[in-house]
Amino acid sequence: MGRVTSRTPVLRIRGPVHTTRPDTVAAEEPLEIRLAGTPLAVTMRTPGADFDLVHGFLATEGVIAGVEDVAGLRYCNSVDAEGRNTYNVVDVDLAPGVQPPDTALDRNFLTSSSCGVCGKASIDAIRTRTRHDVAADATRLELAALLAMPDRLRAAQEVFERTGGLHAAGLFTADGELVVLREDVGRHNAVDKVIGDAVREGRVPLTGHVLMVSGRASFELTQKAAMAGIPVLAAVSAPSSLAVELAADAGITLVGFLRGDGCNVYTRPDRIVLDDQA
Repeated sequence: MGRVTSRTPVLRIRGPVHTTRPDTVAAEEPLEIRLAGTPLAVTMRTPGADFDLVHGFLATEGVIAGVEDVAGLRYCNSVDAEGRNTYNVVDVDLAPGVQPPDTALDRNFLTSSSCGVCGKASIDAIRTRTRHDVAADATRLELAALLAMPDRLRAAQEVFERTGGLHAAGLFTADGELVVLREDVGRHNAVDKVIGDAVREGRVPLTGHVLMVSGRASFELTQKAAMAGIPVLAAVSAPSSLAVELAADAGITLVGFLRGDGCNVYTRPDRIVLDDQA
């Protein structure tokens, strides 16, 4: 398997003190996803939980509805200059009757660690319709449970602690219990890994859950939450205008600037139980 981190020499400058020392950096390697041998997508990711990533990617892109739509998947024999398997290619067999996407219609599935929708042809093409009625989810959560999530997410980020260079996504229950956390150099990869874990365990739709992300709330992350049936998306930073628009359209509670003792609730604030309403 690929390494999650690597060591590299750096010149460390701290005021008048200059030293050369090794530093730990987060790994970033390509992962090619194939369907029955045909290349579908390439994403730059941190190695680890690759099968979760693949399941999550396929689910949030609408290729599969659940784990039953995947007949099998495996690492291909992708080798480096020394002949060692890089584990950077995963081939997926869809179950009988599951139609592969026609990538020529709406997307060039080439993504990067920073932007998962850069290959999309247009906003209209990426407004994939979810199979789940997120707007009807009756989940409510106490404000105190919501405010505690960033610290719980941060405390569980083992690789970030060593590198400072990874995004995190965590799935929480409405009462604030951390169900699963994944880290990756790409925001969208971290979310796909979290959702993919749920897909593989047969837990989608994720009714009654909160998706917490360590960065901003983009359109794509909001779409992924909708595709997985997640009623609440919370971010420590700002949402984009399209994220707010999609959250309102899908019935998702979108929370931004979730830090310390405060946050901004952009859509569906009725799901948040305030102290004076308890």
